[in-house]
This record gives sequence, structure tokens and C-alpha cells, in this order.
Amino acid sequence: MSDLLRAPAEIKYAEELDWLESVDDGPKPFSWRLSPKMVRLFVLGSERSDGLDREISQKWFGDRSFVERSIVTLASDRGLLLIGDPGTGKSWLAELLSAAISRNSTLVVQGTAGTTEDHVKYSWNVSMVIAKGQSRASMIPSPIMTAMETGTIGRFEELTRSTSDVQDALISILSEKYISVPELDSDGGDNIVFAKPGFSVIATANSRDRGVNDLSSALKRRFNFVRIPVVTNKKSEAEIVRFRTEELLRRHAIDLDVPPTLLDVLLQSFADLRASAAAAGSDDEKLESALSTAEQIGVLEDAVLHSDFFGERALTARTLASSLVGSLARREPEDLAILNKYLHGVVEPRSKSEGGSWPEFLEGGRDAIATLS
Repeated sequence: MSDLLRAPAEIKYAEELDWLESVDDGPKPFSWRLSPKMVRLFVLGSERSDGLDREISQKWFGDRSFVERSIVTLASDRGLLLIGDPGTGKSWLAELLSAAISRNSTLVVQGTAGTTEDHVKYSWNVSMVIAKGQSRASMIPSPIMTAMETGTIGRFEELTRSTSDVQDALISILSEKYISVPELDSDGGDNIVFAKPGFSVIATANSRDRGVNDLSSALKRRFNFVRIPVVTNKKSEAEIVRFRTEELLRRHAIDLDVPPTLLDVLLQSFADLRASAAAAGSDDEKLESALSTAEQIGVLEDAVLHSDFFGERALTARTLASSLVGSLARREPEDLAILNKYLHGVVEPRSKSEGGSWPEFLEGGRDAIATLS
């Protein structure tokens, strides 16, 4: 695993999954590797009431009902669509569910404007076709087709970024549970690829992409929707940020102190900026950033790495403020003006009334804005 830049969940948590599979005596739908209860436990972590001999770490932080409804959907014959704002953990939840159910989360189609029907169904190895003609051996199955043949979970990221033709190709797969291959001879039975029990699709879509390539009513009927909201509870968000930060420090073998007070400053800053965005009268008065938990983690990651490489091996409020401004100022001069207004209107009064890390945070933010202006 140390040779991989980013190990998929089934490799990263292989030891946990092996152990859970060894003690799992619950009923398993189709070809699932774990029972629904164990899938939920893998994703949300164990509690004392579970009566396990070891602790299972929590990997996704959110409402328990979202995970349970997702698992129930995957045990049915409908696809699962996780929809929400950017950075709400949709893709991570999809990866964890696929890893727990199929021990393979890498059967992924990435939806873009350039995604074609071939990416959803199949393509051909041109050199083999020229040499030996079209056959199952010369066919290159898509990740979705591979999931069908193996009875596992296929994933489709950013579904609404794909064109209507690509979305239509998915309708027949979800409805009929097979893919026709008209190029092959029907006599041998190789011209149809049937889905095996256990096959399902987890798709994700950003709610901010509404209007890009809206889903047809026919495709919507093939999915159960699970809406993942933005995390607004400070305690939950702090758990997520702390969890990701600890992973970052382990991955980079960094021995660096992240003071809880600075984590509070980061959480409060994002809460303030979200409140300002909610009260804004137009898009010009909002930061281009979605101010998601994922972006918050990105700010902290940038600050931690900068402190380790170029600082005093201790995270400071000045470095955190510089990272925040650098990460969130995407439009010039609009975003810089919004951040400058926040520093003067919110952070400056708070630094005078509360002290602590806020004065240094204010100074670092001002310096960063001056450098970018």
C-alpha cells in the first residue's frame, strides 16, 4: 500500500474488511461480501453496543439514515444516486460502499462533456479486430460492463456532466440489466452481456450542476435519490477535518502539532463566510468557492504542508490565514474584496474582543491579500 499515491478503500482498509468478513454471520444479499449491518458498521464505525472484539474506525461522517437508505437501495434492483453540493463526501461514501459490498471500488466511469457511450458499454481493441476480427476477446468492456459480468458495484461519477446520449445508455442497463453487442454473432450467444446478481450502480451528481445536463424522468425513475446535505454542525465538521488531518499527517509521516484552537479558528472562519454568502444579495457578493468541508480540509492541508516544509514545524495562525486566502481567492478582484471585507468586518472586531489566535490570523490574512492584490 505504501507504493500507492492513494490506495482505494478496499486496499486501505483490507485488514478491517478481512476481519469483518470472518466474523460476519448475517445474511448477505446476492454476491455481497458483507451483510448490510456489517457494511453500515464498516462505513460508520463500531460502538460498544455492537459487541465486537475490536474497534472499527468511522470513515464517513454524516447522518446514519443516509447510509442505511443507500445500503437498502443497493440490495434492490434500483440504482443509487448520491446528490449534493461539492465536497459533501458523496464520492467517498460511494467508494466505501463499493469496497464493503464488492471489495472493488475502482469500476468507475467519470462523467464529463467528453464521456461517450463507449465508456458506459464497451469499445474494441483495434489491433486485435484487424488481426482476428470482432469477438469477445477483442472487446474492451467498460467498468460498468465489468461490474455486470462480475455481479459487483459500478460507479458513475458526476452523472449530470455527461450528455443525454450517455445518460440514455445507462437507462437500458439499469432497466433491462443487459448490454447488447450487435457487432457479434448471435448464434454463439456472445452478443448479449447479462448482469449477474449483485450488480448495481452508484452515481453521484452535484446539485450545483443543475441545468448542465438534467436527468431525464426515465433515468430518474431508475434511481433512488439520497441527498447528502452540507455539514453545518460544528462538532461533526470538526470530526471530519480532524480525521482527514490525521490521515494526512500519517501519509506524509509528518510530526507536526495542529493546535485545537487553530482548528476552531478554521471552523469559525468557514461558518462566518457561509453566513455571509447566505446573506449576499447577488453572486458577485459571494465567494466562488462552495465553502465545503472538503475545501476546509484543503485549506488545512495546505497550511500543514507549508508549515512542515518551510515553517517551524508547528502550525501558526498566520500560516492558516495565508492558506485560507490563497485557497479561496479564485476571482480577482471580487474574491479578494469579499475576504478583505470579512477580515475587517468580522475578524478584526473578534481579535480585539477575544484575542487568542485571532490577531495573528488577522495579520496573516491581511498580508496574504496584500501579496495577491
